[in-house]
Amino acid sequence: MASEPLVGAMLRTLAASKPGGRFLELGTGTGIATAWILEGMDAASALISVDNDRAVQQVASDSLGADGRLTLVTSGGLEFLRSQPAASFDFVFADAMPGKYEGLEDALAVVKPSGFYVIDDMLPQPNWPEGHADKVPVLIEQLAAHSGFEILPLRWASGVVVAVRKSTR
Repeated sequence: MASEPLVGAMLRTLAASKPGGRFLELGTGTGIATAWILEGMDAASALISVDNDRAVQQVASDSLGADGRLTLVTSGGLEFLRSQPAASFDFVFADAMPGKYEGLEDALAVVKPSGFYVIDDMLPQPNWPEGHADKVPVLIEQLAAHSGFEILPLRWASGVVVAVRKSTR
């Protein structure tokens, strides 16, 4: 499901808080959230957006591909995450099953201290498959129990969780 305008505005604002940042989006789709993140980033920042569906990602490439701050990667999200060094991103927006419901620890591992991990679509969606609603509270509980992050679950927009990796100091 495409990011709604409220979530997009939040992504843009969070991106603006990380000048010179390294950003990761899991689930490019057609690039709606990608565009919001790019809009908030400064000229020294870089965004890698990963999707396993090249045909859908091509829509994002056609409209956003000229932006030199953006790298589109066609790959499975888990494979990509597992190839990244720990603490290598200032901001991770997990908008796909990989990095959210699958491989959560892999996604959290790449977030730098003081970096953001953001997920949306935590409130019931009309396109959720059978049994998906049961996964949401489990995911939120896993995040809340993670000692390395402070989380803020928001019953707002599509349902958002913003998590920040605690400093190691």
